[in-house]
Amino acid sequence: MAGMSHRLEGLGGRGVRARVDGGIAELVPDPGRPRAWTLLVDGTAQSHVDLDDPLYLEFEYMRRLGHIADLAAPPGGPLRALHLGGGGLTLARYIAATRPGSAQVAVDCDAALIELVRRELPLAQPARRANRANRADLGRIRVRIGDARTVLEQVKPASFDLVVADLFAGARTAAHLTSAEFTVAVARVLTESGVYAVNIGDGPPLGHARARVAAARCSFRHTCLIADTAVLKGRRFGNLVLAASGRALPIAGLDRRTAGDPFPARLLHGAALDRFTAGASAITDARPEASPPPPADLFAARVTTLRTIN
Repeated sequence: MAGMSHRLEGLGGRGVRARVDGGIAELVPDPGRPRAWTLLVDGTAQSHVDLDDPLYLEFEYMRRLGHIADLAAPPGGPLRALHLGGGGLTLARYIAATRPGSAQVAVDCDAALIELVRRELPLAQPARRANRANRADLGRIRVRIGDARTVLEQVKPASFDLVVADLFAGARTAAHLTSAEFTVAVARVLTESGVYAVNIGDGPPLGHARARVAAARCSFRHTCLIADTAVLKGRRFGNLVLAASGRALPIAGLDRRTAGDPFPARLLHGAALDRFTAGASAITDARPEASPPPPADLFAARVTTLRTIN
C-alpha cells in the first residue's frame, strides 16, 4: 500500500520505498539534480522525474517519445494526449510544459503507485477532488485507474491527437497489450492525423519488435522505428520506439532530432523498415505474446546504501 511508505536516506537526499500493487516501488534521488528522482518497481527503472525541470528527459527512449510529441502538431499548440501507462507521468509533465492547455489522460492499473506519485512527485498545480472513485485529477493531467486495453475500448472514437503506450508490468509488456487488435483499438481513438507512439522492450534476435511493427502496420499506413544502433543490430537488449500514423510521419524532423541526442539513435522507415520486418507476422489475440524478459543483470545498478527512517 502506498500509504505504508518508508523514508530513505540516499546519496542524493531522502528517498522513498513503498509497497504498491505491482511490488515494491522506490523513489531514488538523483545525486546530480536537486529535485529529481528515479522511480523503480521491483528494481526495474520505470520513470525519471525532475520536479524543477519537466523538460529534462533522462531516459533515452523517453527523449525519443518527447521528439514524437514535439512533432505531432505545430509547436506550442495544445495536444489531446492519452498515456497508456502512467508511471511517474514524465512525458505528460513534459507535454504540459511544452504545450500549455493540453488535455491529457493517463491510464495506469496500479492505484497505489499513482497515489505514491501524486503524493511524492506532485505536479505544479494542486490536485483536484476526484469526480469518480476510479479517477484522480492531477493538475491538468487526469489519471484513470484501470487496465489500459479496457479503458482504451471505452474511449470515444477520434478523441486524441497522440496515444503513447509505455506499458510495462515490471520489465515486460502483457500479451493483451501487444496485439494487432490492441493496435486497432488505438487507431480508433486517434484523429485522422493522430500519432501512435509505443515503447518496446526487446533483444536479440528482435523477433518481438518485428512482430509489434507488423501489428502496427495492420492499422497504420505510415510507421517508423527508432533505436540505438546496437539494439537494432541485435547486439543487446534495449528500448525501441515505434511511431505510427494514418498520415505521413515527420521523418526528417525525427531523424534530425534522434541523431542529435546525447546518445544518437537510428531511425528506420520505408524500405529499411520493410527489410527489418521481412517475414514477421503480426501478434494477434489468437496468438498472444508478451514482450520478452530482459537479461537478469540489466537493472543490476541500483542504490543500495539506504537507511530506513520511520
